[in-house]
Amino acid sequence: MRRCLSGPGASPFKEPLGRPRALLLLSACLILTSVTVDPRRLQHTVSALAAEPRPGGSEAHARARALIRAELEGAGWVVNDDRFAIPGADGVNLLAVHAQAPLDRPRLLVGAHYDSQEETPGADDNASAVAVLLELARLITPSPADAVQLQLIAYDLEEWGMRGSAHHARLLRLARTPVHGMISLEMLGCCDPRPGSQCLPDALRGHYPDTGDFIAVVGNDASASFTRAVARSMATCPGLKVEMLLLPGDGSAVGGARLSDHSPFWDEGFPALMITDTSFYRNPHYHQPTDTPETLDYGFLARVGEGVLAAVRTLMQGQ
Repeated sequence: MRRCLSGPGASPFKEPLGRPRALLLLSACLILTSVTVDPRRLQHTVSALAAEPRPGGSEAHARARALIRAELEGAGWVVNDDRFAIPGADGVNLLAVHAQAPLDRPRLLVGAHYDSQEETPGADDNASAVAVLLELARLITPSPADAVQLQLIAYDLEEWGMRGSAHHARLLRLARTPVHGMISLEMLGCCDPRPGSQCLPDALRGHYPDTGDFIAVVGNDASASFTRAVARSMATCPGLKVEMLLLPGDGSAVGGARLSDHSPFWDEGFPALMITDTSFYRNPHYHQPTDTPETLDYGFLARVGEGVLAAVRTLMQGQ
């Protein structure tokens, strides 16, 4: 689930990406990494969230929501509940905006779901992404001069079919809210440097690496400009291998490419993408009781966090 940032390729989803702003983007990455994502903090957050399964409506699910709220508020973000109901469950998205963020700019949404399947503690799926989301809250202080209003979102009931993000995307469309783009953080902590460790959908075999040590940025053709900007920014960060995949239409051409909170935004007509370690194409613990904190690579997760920070900061500056 990705597209290579360098080298030739004949895939219908691939294209060569130039680096006309490489020095500028590298500067953004270096500025951000002067205050770095801490692998120990990431591991602490993942361990706290993934101590037990947290399916929607459970006590563990409520505790996870309380932990996320406390971390966001402690970092200076104002958190609002976005409540919704579906047959069989009530959900709560946590929408966070910093007190210094501009109010009259298009929104840049960065989200990660915090629920898990009932059979798994969900360390990679999706405590790893929530941990990065909380690092964003800790390390980024928005300014009234920003080109966009950054909103950090902990989405609920993704495991029920992206219900929380679908609710949010629908409300934004109905309100005609300008959205610069949406980034879904989905399973970020699995890295396997062994050749052959990366599985691929049939359409992508031979066009992408078979070693699972990269992070993927997945967009659709309607989100191409946004996806390229994010992938290029992330690729400037030292030690982080980035692959990009652009899909036609609603993304259904590649199995699994719609299975996160970006897809409802595609369906509502908003630019959106997913950042992922490719989920079940790499991680053998997907939706299993063995998806536990000790199976993750926290150095890799920290590098992914640095890449996301670089991309978000670049977008906030209007670059």
